[in-house]
Amino acid sequence: MKKYRCLFLITFLFMSCKDDPKEVHIDKEESYTSSQKLSSVRADLNISVLIDLSDRISPEKYPNPTMNYYERDIGYINSIVEAFETHLVNKKYIKLNDYIQLYLDPEPADKSLNAKVNSLKIGITKDNATKERIHSISNLYDSITTQIYEAAIRDNKFIGSDTWRFFKSKVNDYCIKSGYRNILIVLTDGYVFHKNTKYEDQNQTTYLIPQLIRSNKLTGSNWEELMKEKNFGLIPANQNLDELDVLVLGINPHNNSPFEEDVITAYWQNWLEQMGVNHAEVKGADLPSNMNSIVSKFIWNEN
Repeated sequence: MKKYRCLFLITFLFMSCKDDPKEVHIDKEESYTSSQKLSSVRADLNISVLIDLSDRISPEKYPNPTMNYYERDIGYINSIVEAFETHLVNKKYIKLNDYIQLYLDPEPADKSLNAKVNSLKIGITKDNATKERIHSISNLYDSITTQIYEAAIRDNKFIGSDTWRFFKSKVNDYCIKSGYRNILIVLTDGYVFHKNTKYEDQNQTTYLIPQLIRSNKLTGSNWEELMKEKNFGLIPANQNLDELDVLVLGINPHNNSPFEEDVITAYWQNWLEQMGVNHAEVKGADLPSNMNSIVSKFIWNEN
């Protein structure tokens, strides 16, 4: 009998330790499948999203009967935010210290739109975290990003994206925090161009446009061999970005060449590798429902 009493006492002490309230996730009502066990759950995430607001999003210029490209962008952003929220609710309350933000470069002239973009710079810590605040992030992002795209389409001027200069002058200050897992997700068709950033150094450039691909004769099956031989590529805008992971979404060639997407992808992969990015992936403009798992796995570090 004494033996059973000792066994009961040990079991009780074990269960008491297991139920320590310090170990409870912030949202005890949520449950997730085994496929959602996050390998990065203990990491502090710092997620940045850079949007290319060029004419690639114009339903008039680049219509798609299945889903407009700006709607795909919004779907990708929803997947990013949902993955971020899931990361938060799977993390211990006392360890919450995570950030998400969105950037347009150059910034829009509309001050009210700028204020809305700034409202998407969100930090979740143990000092401000509540279940309601965490689950409000997706609604805020969906509402404001929809307004951003609709305003750009209405305006029909398309400010574009100075992607090369963003990597040169801003990515270190805006997208990298020491001690964090830093993630930058770029939403673009893959072409890189801004009127204020056009520079050439032999066969390397600060821009990538369809005309350049054609003039470099990268339209045939020998594109890869030619690219290596002539050292075609984007000029590295930075270096030692080993604290940054980059996911590029939405590659969408404008020409009918069967190799253009491969060429664009190679330009980006080589460029990010030359800048020392820790991990990079470049994906096409598939439907958001198909891209959701890719986005989640990238953010949760399940690659």
